[in-house]
Amino acid sequence: MKKDIIIPEVENVYVVAIKEWNEDFGENSWYAYLLNDTSEKLEMAMVVSNASGLLNNEERKTGYFRHSFNEVAPKIAIKIELLENNVLQLNNHFMLTYFLNGKLYDKNFTFEANTIKDENNIEFHTINCKGVLSK
Repeated sequence: MKKDIIIPEVENVYVVAIKEWNEDFGENSWYAYLLNDTSEKLEMAMVVSNASGLLNNEERKTGYFRHSFNEVAPKIAIKIELLENNVLQLNNHFMLTYFLNGKLYDKNFTFEANTIKDENNIEFHTINCKGVLSK
């Protein structure tokens, strides 16, 4: 029975961290984005995020945040949430689910603790900016 269930593999859809100006804080801040690098729109995309890990030798974890997007157009990035400086020291998890061509796709992305930093920036040609790619 389980062997008959086909789960399609997520391709060319990513969660990335991009640093940009934050008017409220008056400084550059990191934001998580959903990057659709496919040539088709994603439908009913849902992202559930949280952070967890050790901080000062104590186990810490945040609450869960849920974000939904009716459509994510092709070749764009859509802002998910602000990544506060305190959570950059933790593992940041993003669980993504969406429909594409009538099929359900699902993938977990993680930014490991202390990996969201300028030294790990790469170029995202699709959206013409630099950022950090999650695993």
